Amino acid sequence: MFQADRRDLATQPPKLARQKEQDQDQHRLVMVPDPGRDNQELQFPDIWLRDNCRCKECYLPQTLSRLPQLWNNLDTSVHVLRQAVDLEQQVLYIEWSDGHASQYPYKWLREHDFSPANRARYLSDFYRPQLELWSGSSDFERIRRVFNYKDLLTSDSSLMQWLQHLAVYGVALVKEAPLEKDVLRILCNRVGFMRRTTYGEEFSVRAQPGASNYAYLAAPLPLHTDMPYFEYLPGVTLLHTLEQSASPGGVNLLADAFYVADLLRERHPEQFRVLTQTPVDWADIGRDGDLQFHNIWRAPVINLDAEGRYVRINHSIPQRDSHFSVPLEQVRPWYEAMATFLRLAHEHSCSFKTSPGDVLTFNNLRLVHGRTGYDDTDRNVRHILGAFIDWDIVYSRLRVLRKATSSDSS
Repeated sequence: MFQADRRDLATQPPKLARQKEQDQDQHRLVMVPDPGRDNQELQFPDIWLRDNCRCKECYLPQTLSRLPQLWNNLDTSVHVLRQAVDLEQQVLYIEWSDGHASQYPYKWLREHDFSPANRARYLSDFYRPQLELWSGSSDFERIRRVFNYKDLLTSDSSLMQWLQHLAVYGVALVKEAPLEKDVLRILCNRVGFMRRTTYGEEFSVRAQPGASNYAYLAAPLPLHTDMPYFEYLPGVTLLHTLEQSASPGGVNLLADAFYVADLLRERHPEQFRVLTQTPVDWADIGRDGDLQFHNIWRAPVINLDAEGRYVRINHSIPQRDSHFSVPLEQVRPWYEAMATFLRLAHEHSCSFKTSPGDVLTFNNLRLVHGRTGYDDTDRNVRHILGAFIDWDIVYSRLRVLRKATSSDSS
């Protein structure tokens, strides 16, 4: 069938590409008219199309992945000899300079079009939702959304809305969860699975004598991210309130540190540079049960990707090591920049107090969180159960839910 398609190619009324013009173009684009969009042209680099041939020699449908044979001796000079479209079958046919022939369905071509609008749509609608940053209590009340625990367990639509909101705004509150110790495990299993750390899969936050972690004290807990000493930082923090202190304390504090970083970039660009380029030693040394540990990770406070977008925030005063392995002249500028960052974080933070049955969920790569101190007595107990789930697992589940929703509506 594949050979017959190649022979038939010459007899089909072809729309020939302006090959000479393409060869002169350093990008060597293949332009494909799309009759479903008023003949607006889809555009593709020729080498990319060759790499993504859909035939059985190049692509394995059951794994949804390309086969590696082409890359055993990749010809980077490969180019189109001839192309044609079958408008009735909605297929693009290409003969290549390496003797290969390919067919591409129009549906697939539309999904992978290199136009700026299509690339932007894929990155924000499918890869990861576009973030919306927020500031302080007034913004928090605007973006604050509550989800019902039982709805998340029984409704895929509710589950998708929760994960979407969490991805966009970095925080969401779940209400009416049972006062039982398996709530977080059930909720995480609904998404995928928990992230295990040196403190186990779940951790209990309450005042403890001889605490091995600063969070286990009743003292004020300053704004921080959880576990910055891990290279693979836990992505989403879930905190289930079992008991809440009746004292005025125990109030949650939250700030969108990506928003704070934006302010720093705008108002204090040199200090922003310092916090993005100065590596800091983060550490956690101790024991939890029978496990003894000594975790260290070196990274700046503000971490950016290759395009300058925020990846993660690292900050925890108790877990910033006394080792500061940088040149002497970088030390004081870092302290000055960090003081500005924390001042802005406090200025743009919000506060609220959870109730028993609440599950506070937030992006641990983006938000800094803390709490006010509280009185801890036999009659006045604050007990929070915590767990983590990785963003890879959240995004995967969100894409699966979106695809199912899209299939149901089509």
